[in-house]
Amino acid sequence: MNHTAPGARTCEVTRDAGVAGELPLGDAFGVSELASEKTIALDLDEAGVSVDLPRPAHSGDQVQGVPYRPVEFRDDDLPAALERAAAWLRSTQEWLGEPVDVIAIHLDYDDTEGTPYYDVKLLCNEEDLAGAPIAIREQQAGGAAG
Repeated sequence: MNHTAPGARTCEVTRDAGVAGELPLGDAFGVSELASEKTIALDLDEAGVSVDLPRPAHSGDQVQGVPYRPVEFRDDDLPAALERAAAWLRSTQEWLGEPVDVIAIHLDYDDTEGTPYYDVKLLCNEEDLAGAPIAIREQQAGGAAG
């Protein structure tokens, strides 16, 4: 089915394990669990979601346009996974020069033999992960100096 709304954009997404890191900023297709190698055409609106997605009925509700990306820490030892997540947050905050925007922490498990049992995911603002606050500060510093 092809439902292209006015102002919609059409994207092709190749689903394989290498795609998530190659997607442009602002496109919310980078999911850590991409598995097959099929190309799928998606009709997206200006927020990057399907034009067929049911919209909230109340005027105060919305599908937000800020993309978030999961950062994953897997381990058989939950405290170890949490400690690595905390260490990563500290080093990323130091690099970013401000706190990382984390909207959620998700804890899951995988009881498949041979895989780590715990899966801790931090849902982080994609712009923070791309270093946008650093670029903004550098641009402002350059403008103030000139």
